[in-house]
Amino acid sequence: MSLLTRPALPLLELDVLKTFVAIAETGNFTTAAGAVHRTPSAVSMQIKKLEDQLGCVLFRRDARSVTLTHHGEMLLSYARRLLALSNEAVSRFMMPEMSGIVRLGAPDDVGELILPDVLKRFAETYPSIAVNVSIGSSSDLRRGVAERRLDLAVFNAADGAVPAAGEILMREQLVWAGRRCGTAHLKRPLPISIWEEGCIWRARALEELSRSSREFRIAYFCAHHMGQRAAIRADLAVAPLARFLVGEDMVALGEKDGLPDLGHYQIGQVVAERADAPALAVADYIRAAFARIEQRPMEALPVAC
Repeated sequence: MSLLTRPALPLLELDVLKTFVAIAETGNFTTAAGAVHRTPSAVSMQIKKLEDQLGCVLFRRDARSVTLTHHGEMLLSYARRLLALSNEAVSRFMMPEMSGIVRLGAPDDVGELILPDVLKRFAETYPSIAVNVSIGSSSDLRRGVAERRLDLAVFNAADGAVPAAGEILMREQLVWAGRRCGTAHLKRPLPISIWEEGCIWRARALEELSRSSREFRIAYFCAHHMGQRAAIRADLAVAPLARFLVGEDMVALGEKDGLPDLGHYQIGQVVAERADAPALAVADYIRAAFARIEQRPMEALPVAC
């Protein structure tokens, strides 16, 4: 069958995808209906239409919760990407002459590895908007937005947590990182590198180590991921890191190496109430950036020697 005679694929409606994402993030049809300004029955009809269109079930429903099926998880990353790209495209035409200052907060890993490219792209479209970046802990950044010291912030959150304010941009794997061919993970007690109270990576790591009864000691204490990476590269310790932070000179360690599974965590974004147009434009670019990251092929992580 040629391209000319092949039946046309149905087009996904952005309005319906917006509803789908709202349900996925809130885990509740009624809450999502309020977020997209529709009635619960209208939301149910939209999802039914979407499932019929794709020929698969997107949500598992029970008396207490709504969760994504395998097909639903697959669609979620596409939906976020399509919505973010739509917002980015529209903003190029509707708000090209904006100016002002946007106060943006982010954890240091996001601030170093993701924001530079995002802000470079943003500056090419909005050269009259200055973006001032503050690096800090997720709890401090979210507090900064609530107190209007920041216009928006990227934050890390525990897996499955629904933030009281904000949205989830991406779900990422959390792994134990060690030096390639290193021996730190074999030592007793286990030397670990972590951050201060309030870091969800720290909380997850200590919780799982305690649950596994693995004896450990805090060998390296640093508030910045570059310090964590330095401890790993020197084979002084292992550390809980986001999957995308594991460099070529590192390995991902896990249960086969005697370390507990750390599961996943979430990356979110919160925007101040009544944020102005420049801040909303920055938020759209950040959404688009994380949508692109989530769409990257999942490569196998290097394993211990």
